[in-house]
Amino acid sequence: MSGNTEVIVIGGGYAGVMAANRLTQRADVTVTLINPRPTFVDRIRLHQLVAGTHEAVAEYGKLLADSVRLVVDTVTLIDAAGRALTLASGDTVGYDHLVYAVGSGSADPRVPGAAEFAYPIAGLEEARRLRPVLDAAPASAPVTVVGAGPTGIETAAELAEQGRTVTLLCGGLLGPSLHPRGRRSVAGRLAALGVSVLDGPDTKVTEVTRDAVRLAGGCELPSTVTIWTAGFGVPDLAARSGLRTDALGRLLTDETLTSVDDEHIVAAGDSAAPSGLPFRMSCQAAVQLGPQAAETVLSRIAGERPASIDVGFVGTCISLGRGAGVFQLMGRDDTAKRYYVGGRAGAKIKELICRSIPWQLSYEARKPGARTWWSKDARRRQLLQAGPDQQRTTAERAA
Repeated sequence: MSGNTEVIVIGGGYAGVMAANRLTQRADVTVTLINPRPTFVDRIRLHQLVAGTHEAVAEYGKLLADSVRLVVDTVTLIDAAGRALTLASGDTVGYDHLVYAVGSGSADPRVPGAAEFAYPIAGLEEARRLRPVLDAAPASAPVTVVGAGPTGIETAAELAEQGRTVTLLCGGLLGPSLHPRGRRSVAGRLAALGVSVLDGPDTKVTEVTRDAVRLAGGCELPSTVTIWTAGFGVPDLAARSGLRTDALGRLLTDETLTSVDDEHIVAAGDSAAPSGLPFRMSCQAAVQLGPQAAETVLSRIAGERPASIDVGFVGTCISLGRGAGVFQLMGRDDTAKRYYVGGRAGAKIKELICRSIPWQLSYEARKPGARTWWSKDARRRQLLQAGPDQQRTTAERAA
């Protein structure tokens, strides 16, 4: 044993990689990243993987600091009392501090037939499973995309641009996080691409069959390929390990991202629920929470009091095929403003941001501690002081 402090990061997504790299600031800290696959998944490009316009992966060798040890395995249980992890391979590894950054994935649709006949795309393996299915389907075959958040919109646009016959089922409002002006821009582009957008409560899917979808309003639509993008879930590792979580399964933490059950465990990214008020599941939040989780660990190692998190949003980027996009400006509290950039300029901003994310990860690997983040928004401070009813409403919106 070297006598170094052993820190393990579970999960090699945006938050996990940022955390692992930031931890290398101290030479007396040994950092291990445990991830189930040997390559980094660029999740914000998975809709492009489905369409065949990007592979959505990168090599960890280009993103991780040289001193970070990568272990390709899956953590099946956290023994908080013993500070040890059980791995799917059967190995057991100990730690002094743990960063819980397991990310998110497809949620259980809880709709009859969806698990059997619909294709989720929240994970690499899911997207790869769908791609040959689309390749095998005739170009004229009806494709249905369920869910009108950013992933659903991007997937529908990407496929329609390739000449596919696409229907987008909103189950409510198209792009609910967008300002009405940005939403109109998205709707206009989708119409130009030939996407049939069905919105309103009657478009909620009630059943999926092998070749059709049934809607709440009683309508049945033919669907050769049904793609499910409605909702995200998180792994149940924390709950299975006896750690307290929110209703969705995110690890409950305080404002320093420290588990409410154990100060040796911090959380970051989509799987964290600080003060029961989780941030929107997004790359934008993850690349801010990852380094701050690491700073909490480093503060504890140094015997200092960890700082509270500072997270702010700037905008929401949605690609609308390769030729257009929408950059919706947001307040720091993630509330849509009336301003947006659309068309080809929106597409260029989206692509610039997509390319910048791996660069940010690799920059943190080269210069740990250099990455900064946006100031905490005043709205969150107000919510932390508010009653549980107001907090619950915000938490539900984030879910």
